Order: sequence, then structure tokens, then C-alpha cells
Amino acid sequence: MNPIWNMARKEFNDGLRNRWLLAISLLFAVLATGIAWLGAAASGQLGFTSVPATIASLASLATFLMPLIALMLAYDAIVGEDESGTLLLLLTYPLGRGHILLGKFIGHGLILALATLIGFGCAMLAIAVLVDDVELNLLLWAFGRFIVSSTLLGWGFLGLAYVLSSVAAEKSTAAGLALGVWFFFVLVFDLALLALLVLSEGHFNPKVLPWLLLFNPADLYRLINLSGFDAVASTAGVLTLGSDLPVPGSMLWLCLLLWVAAPLGTAWLLFRRRAA
Repeated sequence: MNPIWNMARKEFNDGLRNRWLLAISLLFAVLATGIAWLGAAASGQLGFTSVPATIASLASLATFLMPLIALMLAYDAIVGEDESGTLLLLLTYPLGRGHILLGKFIGHGLILALATLIGFGCAMLAIAVLVDDVELNLLLWAFGRFIVSSTLLGWGFLGLAYVLSSVAAEKSTAAGLALGVWFFFVLVFDLALLALLVLSEGHFNPKVLPWLLLFNPADLYRLINLSGFDAVASTAGVLTLGSDLPVPGSMLWLCLLLWVAAPLGTAWLLFRRRAA
């Protein structure tokens, strides 16, 4: 465990030195607080509206930002070390490739988790202090679930970033692949499902389509945060298909955890085969 922790501490300190933790925390805090009070501006209202509406807006925001930030944070984790020559140096120490990968994941994961907690926690605290009639139990439950699921979403895309970094020969290639992965899961996937639904003209088995949402961690994340809020169900778009999934909420959490474990395991296999 010592080699893993030493590698994690190095990555965490590098994140502090590069102002990643500060920048992400400030970004989340400003955007989350702004959305909490200005999210209903399009309908002519200013001020805090409700916890469900706020969580729905924040989940939509985090679906775009969290994967992009995670991919940017770790796309060069392996290939960057290789290009700079430090990977060969690291492997001369009593460090296995699994130690290096897991240490990097813990370090990057801590940065994402702390930034998410600080940033969105500030918005929750502001709502609790400044809104008189807010239901504190609902606020704590909704934001607690939102923060934990946001962290898991970020960790899942960290794993995907390590996969890309393990197969790419250059940092520029890894960066391009990272943008492609973000574009696919955040933008293209749901559009493809909608196109399949329309173009099939009812011939596609409607019982299969909701299960396809499980193949996108971003959709899983939004399903978790929108479940239990009837007031925002009509704004879920393609996610309304998720209401037909015959699975409990705990299964959605398990699938999101699998989206963390599976890419990380794949990255480890690919990293083992990579020549230093």
C-alpha cells in the first residue's frame, strides 16, 4: 500500500501545484450557486425555486463538465510519463504497473472528490443559510446523492482517460481521443437513441431501448439524480425511457460503480502490455 499511497500523494500534490483543485472547486461553486438562484430566469423568475429544479439543472451541468474535467485531468497520465521519460524511471523503482495506475487513480480521484464536495457543498450551504423555507432533510438528501454520484461519474471518466492514455502513442493523440469520448457519451449517444427510436418506426423492440441507457455513464448519472423527483420528470428528454427499466435505484448505483471498475481494469490490462 505504501507505493500506491506515495504515487497518489505525488499526483495529488501535482494537482495542488497546478491549481486543479482550486480551479475546479471555484468553477463548481460559482456555477452551482448561480444556477440555484438564476436557473428559472428564462421563465421570468429570479431567486431560488426548488430543490428538485436545482438538482435537475445541476445534473445537466455536471453531465457536460464532470466528464470533460476528468478526461482533461488524466488523459496524459500514462502517455505523458512515457513521452517525458519518467515512466521508464518509475519502473526502475520497486513499483508495479498496477501500483502506478492505482496510485494515479487515487490521487486524481481525491482531487475530483474534494473539488466536487467543496464546490457543490458551497451551493448547498448557501441555500441552507439564505433560503428560509427550504426543507433541510430534502436538501441534504438531494445534494448528498448528487455529490456522490457526480464523484462516481468523474471517476468513471478517469478510468476511460487511463484507457486512452495507455493505448495512445502521443499526448496529442490521447487528447484527441479524450475529446472524442466526451463527444460520444455526452452528445452523440442520446441523439443516436432518439434517431433509432424515430427511424425504426416502432419496429425496434421498445423493451430493449431503455436498457441501452445503462451503456452510458452520463445517462446513468442523470437517471440517479432525477429519480424521485416527479416535478422534473417531464424535462428528462430521452431519459423518460428510463422509467421503463424494471430495476431498483440501487441497481443504477451498481451500474455506475461498474463504470468505474471496468475502465480501470481495462486500463490496467492495456498498461501491462505497453512497452516503456
